[in-house]
Amino acid sequence: MSSKRKGLVFEVDITGFSHESRGVAHHDEKVVFVDGALLGERVKVRLTKPHRRFDEAEVIEVIAPSAERVDARCPHFGVCGACSLQHMRDTAQIGAKQGVLLDNLRQLGKVEPEHILPALTGPLWGYRRRARLGAKWVYKKNRMLVGFRERGSPYLAELSRCEVLDPSVGERLEALIALIGGMEARDRIPQIEVAVGDNATALVFRNMDPLSVMDRDRLIEFAKTSGLHLFLQPAGPDSVHRLWPEEGELYYELPNHDVRIDFLPVDFTQVNGLLNRKMVDLALELLDIQPHERVLDLFAGLGNFTLPMARRALEVVGVEGDEPMVRRGEESARRNGIANTRHVVGNLFEPDRALPWMQEKYDKILLDPPRAGAMEIMPHLARMKPGRIVYVSCNPATLARDAGILVNEHRYKLVSAGVMDMFPHTSHVESIAVFEPKK
Repeated sequence: MSSKRKGLVFEVDITGFSHESRGVAHHDEKVVFVDGALLGERVKVRLTKPHRRFDEAEVIEVIAPSAERVDARCPHFGVCGACSLQHMRDTAQIGAKQGVLLDNLRQLGKVEPEHILPALTGPLWGYRRRARLGAKWVYKKNRMLVGFRERGSPYLAELSRCEVLDPSVGERLEALIALIGGMEARDRIPQIEVAVGDNATALVFRNMDPLSVMDRDRLIEFAKTSGLHLFLQPAGPDSVHRLWPEEGELYYELPNHDVRIDFLPVDFTQVNGLLNRKMVDLALELLDIQPHERVLDLFAGLGNFTLPMARRALEVVGVEGDEPMVRRGEESARRNGIANTRHVVGNLFEPDRALPWMQEKYDKILLDPPRAGAMEIMPHLARMKPGRIVYVSCNPATLARDAGILVNEHRYKLVSAGVMDMFPHTSHVESIAVFEPKK
């Protein structure tokens, strides 16, 4: 029965907006999640995925548009799955993301911030500095594809450019298509890792087999002409090695803190460089570090927060699970002339209370965990009794869960929270929250 309903066309009124940035409607006593629809619109839709308890559909015609609807800038919008909100005014995107954050805090964490922070915003286009592009030679079409997957599909979209990628890559998709499509190994290069620094852009080509001399020469010539740094990855991340130029670091700067951080193209760095600068500034403002204070930085990575905080604190202890990143964080501290940091390798998902850093006293704590959040470490943070905790989050659901632990189990209060638009035109919600002990 459900398969027969697929493709059914009908009209609905959009009465809600989901956390996945889809319109919410009702039809035949079922909830329908509608791709491409905005709150308040009447739309004609096509049923794409029938389910027993809800349905999924896509817009085929906007009958009564929302005042927040705008024309998408990208010609591939609606086909490419990388962006889902280009049809929504940027200010409305911020409002929707703020709503997602607050809904998660209330519903999942049972907490409410005393203050809502103004949204932190940055560039809307050409901002994306990190990406993993798929690459595939399609025999039936006799052509190369490079880019992101189609919306709701495992197949790569046919892209000619990308408006959100840094222009050094976003405006070169057709050149990359021609480059790989002319190689002998065109069907053995499944992905390209993109990493953009303040000084250069690097591409890491995943080559399943050793490249021929002709293919290597072709890549080197492309690198020389474009100015891009090219790397090869024949196996796992540890196999990444430079092809051209023979040397040269990638780096980004945090000028307000006199910090430069060098990184490898496979290291984790924030996607949006200008927004990251603002985020670091905001986090330090919220922490209000004093010269006599000791600060703990959890999930410290390369030292994105550790090194700027060290400019203000007596000492900063940075804890990170990835040992190579810890060592590079130490090296960055030395290069920046920073001597008041300690860089510790630690599994924060299985915290060991016996470790020396776990038994020390900290005045302030900052944490920036991955999407899984930091549930396991939260009781230990409460035990340390810092005067303030700043939590940077890339997942409002796990932030809400962890906030609930601090507030409802450990006598902390949620002083403030707000969104940071790290990924414009997508449903991704980056946020920041401040906790203090209850009096």
